[in-house]
Amino acid sequence: MSPPAPVTVAFCPQPPLLVPAVAGAPSDAVSALRAAVTRTVQSMLDEMPEVVVVVGNGAPHVRFGPGDAGDLRGFGVDLEVPFAGRVRPDGRRLPLAHTLGAWLLDQAGHTGVRLGVGPEDVADALADLPARTGVLAMGDGSARRSEKAPGHLDPDAAPFDDAVAAALAAGNAAALAELDPVEGERLLAAGVPVWRGVGTALRGRPVVGHLRYAAAPFGVGYLVAEWRTP
Repeated sequence: MSPPAPVTVAFCPQPPLLVPAVAGAPSDAVSALRAAVTRTVQSMLDEMPEVVVVVGNGAPHVRFGPGDAGDLRGFGVDLEVPFAGRVRPDGRRLPLAHTLGAWLLDQAGHTGVRLGVGPEDVADALADLPARTGVLAMGDGSARRSEKAPGHLDPDAAPFDDAVAAALAAGNAAALAELDPVEGERLLAAGVPVWRGVGTALRGRPVVGHLRYAAAPFGVGYLVAEWRTP
C-alpha cells in the first residue's frame, strides 16, 4: 500500500475584516492579522498542491466546486466571490468560511483545482485525493475573550484558545481531534469543528507545525498556523 500523499495545512480565521472593502482603513491589529494570513496561505501554495481543499462550517456533507459562489453583501459590500471558475446560475451558495477561503486563494493568485468541504468530510476528501494536497482550514477561536467581545468575557476562553494554539504549534493532530465540541460551543469558538476535522484526518501522521499568529484584538481569538506532513 502506497503512503499517503503529503498535506500542507493553512489554518486561518474567518473574520470578514480580512477583506479591505469590509473594514476600510486597517488598524495596526488588522494589518498584522492580514499579513499573517497572507503569508500562511502563500506558504501553503508554495508547496505546489495539486488540489486545495477549503474546510469550513455551514454546509454539512456538501462539496463545493466550479460554478458555486458566495458574497459579502451581508457585510455591506457588493462583492460576489466565485469558488472556482465562472459562476453558474444554478450554482450553490457558499457559507462565509468558503467564501473567504476562495477570496484568499484568489488574492494569492491560485488558479488550480479547489474543493470545498465541511469538517465532517475532511478525512474522506483527503483519502479521495492521492495527489499532493493543500488544506485551507477556516475557523475562529473563542468570541468571549473580552468584556466587549460578541459573547462577553469568559475566563475559560483564553486558556481554551491557548491550548489550541499550543496544539497548532506542536503539530498535535490528536489534541485537535480531541477538542471538546460542547466547550467550544459554549465559548463561541466557531473553529472547533474545523480543527477537530483536520486533527482527525491527520491523526497518527507526523506533522511539523508552526504558529504564526495568536491574538484576540477584538475579543475574538484569531489563530494562524501552518502544518506539513511528509
